[in-house]
Amino acid sequence: MALKLLQRLPKQVGQIVIHRYACTNSGLLFRCQSDLHLCVACLCTLSPNCIQNHGCRKRQLDGTRRGLTTIVREPSFAGSSSVGLHKDSFSRFCLIQMHHATPAEEQTFYTRLNKCTSSRQVFRFLRSVEVMTDSMAAASLHRVAELEQGVNCLKDPSVLEEHTIRVLCKQLEEDSGRLTDGGLISALLACTRLYLDPWSTLMVRLVSESQERLDRGYLKVGHLCDLGQAMLTLEGPGSVMLEQVMSQIQKQEPAQWSLADLRAMYKLLQSGAGFDGKYCDLLNAMHTHAVTVTSHMNPATVSELLGVLTSLNQTQAMPLVISLCKRAVRHVPHFSDQELTLVLGALMHFGHSDHYFVDAMEKYVPTMAFISHPETVTKVMQFFGRRNILSPVVFDAVAESFVYRADEYTPSQVARQIMPFGKLGYLPPNAANVFRKVETILHTRFSHFQPRTLLNVLHSCILVERFPVNFVSKVFSSYFLQQLQEQGTGIDRYVLAQLTQLYMTMKLECPFYEGPQLLPQYRVKSFLMPGHSLETPVDVHLYNSVKTGLVDLLGARSYFGSKVLTPYCYTLDVEIKLDEEGFVLPASHNDEVFKRIALCIDGQKRYTSNKRQLLGKEATKQRHLRLLGYDIIQIPFYEFDKLRNKTSVVEYLHQKIFPHSYRLSW
Repeated sequence: MALKLLQRLPKQVGQIVIHRYACTNSGLLFRCQSDLHLCVACLCTLSPNCIQNHGCRKRQLDGTRRGLTTIVREPSFAGSSSVGLHKDSFSRFCLIQMHHATPAEEQTFYTRLNKCTSSRQVFRFLRSVEVMTDSMAAASLHRVAELEQGVNCLKDPSVLEEHTIRVLCKQLEEDSGRLTDGGLISALLACTRLYLDPWSTLMVRLVSESQERLDRGYLKVGHLCDLGQAMLTLEGPGSVMLEQVMSQIQKQEPAQWSLADLRAMYKLLQSGAGFDGKYCDLLNAMHTHAVTVTSHMNPATVSELLGVLTSLNQTQAMPLVISLCKRAVRHVPHFSDQELTLVLGALMHFGHSDHYFVDAMEKYVPTMAFISHPETVTKVMQFFGRRNILSPVVFDAVAESFVYRADEYTPSQVARQIMPFGKLGYLPPNAANVFRKVETILHTRFSHFQPRTLLNVLHSCILVERFPVNFVSKVFSSYFLQQLQEQGTGIDRYVLAQLTQLYMTMKLECPFYEGPQLLPQYRVKSFLMPGHSLETPVDVHLYNSVKTGLVDLLGARSYFGSKVLTPYCYTLDVEIKLDEEGFVLPASHNDEVFKRIALCIDGQKRYTSNKRQLLGKEATKQRHLRLLGYDIIQIPFYEFDKLRNKTSVVEYLHQKIFPHSYRLSW
């Protein structure tokens, strides 16, 4: 057959090119210098008569079977694989070994392919393509998978019944042995993304051929990663082929990998291959190499790597996180919404930020707050709130957009955008409009809010002196409290603390409130608790310095109490009691107490990280203590740290606590 086929081809085989001709049954034809036209199907079936003369002897197909024509590979046809598309009534793809797509042709193809916004457009585009390489064919399947990607399934499974895709898959099935390594493995990966039956003939052949090439041990890193992705999808982390892939990858040196290989390997590990901790040494070597190439990373790569580090919880990779953050500064205006969301999530996860990144965000957020995806705007607020960074520029821009866009936000997004205002104790210029909008949303969509989400919104409001009186009665109802208990594992101490502080706020600041009261069993006795707390523990070093100065000022340690728990749930850093004449009483003395002084020893953690403004919870604590009758004396760290000796400390404390009396010397 091969001999007869070669005899019928022109002698100058090297000059064969691909052209398209219009005829009664138009197809992909070879055009020789002699202008002799031979149908591919006739060549393959060795028909004595070409379709142009006496018709073709190719087999007749019924309406349910797809036509497919393949030129078998002979030694003289040793070249890269490409797929040609017939334009007759039975569209077919032909493997043409002599065709080499130029980089320009490939780039044009991929550009047009990526412009397709639906599967139908992809199929229409493919029907217009004369020749494509196997990599192009695989890319087409990937594009369909991207456009139809749903939650663990295709949005429209009927696309798999399209004539074009069925013919393409049939060609890949029958010519799996001809495909290049990249084309073969990319096609296999694309098929897994299309959720094709793992036991279909196509999948079995692609996997079998991939196994053969894997056994040879010559696959490149990028191809190994794609193969690992495919087998992870097909067989899970326990796949034998995946183990073989990882074994071959571990024998290579990550420092020699290209950036594309590095990305592919990170993606494979993120997909599930790296969660069992077996590849720590490989990961560390990859991190070391990645640090050296961050300057070459585009926005997509930066966000992708940060997302991988977050998924794998690579806390030991902080040098890489810092390097990626520095690179992200350049890309802030160029990140897509999804990419920026990933970057912000990763920086929150690792607890990192720098002022250059914050500056870049301050320039960018006002331009995107009204147009970006709601989740991206929400993530921006979460980032600034989590890092305790008070940026009026950012907060004001988001506050303005909130008034106009909040109706399209989910309850979770509403809560996560409002909570940072409360946490950092900041009211934007349009605060009245913002909280009026919050009230409107709660009125119209109250039942849509999860109990804890609603509680977070209301609690954030009281931290900035906005009192949600109309909704507190619903929160204190037995029905709502029962919902809180049923959500998750019950009501934890932090939730009870929020309820208690909400209750105290109604008592102290909204005396006109006459709705239901919070039952005693839902109240806590102290707001200070390990971990998440409504009070910030006192800075130990600062406290010890102040305590020493107080002993020198008052004459004895017995004249002040430390870390005193009040009946009102708040813990005082230092309490000093005075009688009616202004004399200091011993801390243990409870009779004849005329005035109580609460010293708030405010360390750096009680303030926003970039400004000298108390956090919302600390400002609320001091506000409530004043309403309860305490004299509040603030000892901020930025004032106390300037004091250089014992004398200056004592003078400072005397001026703070007893500004209108002379100091006695002991």
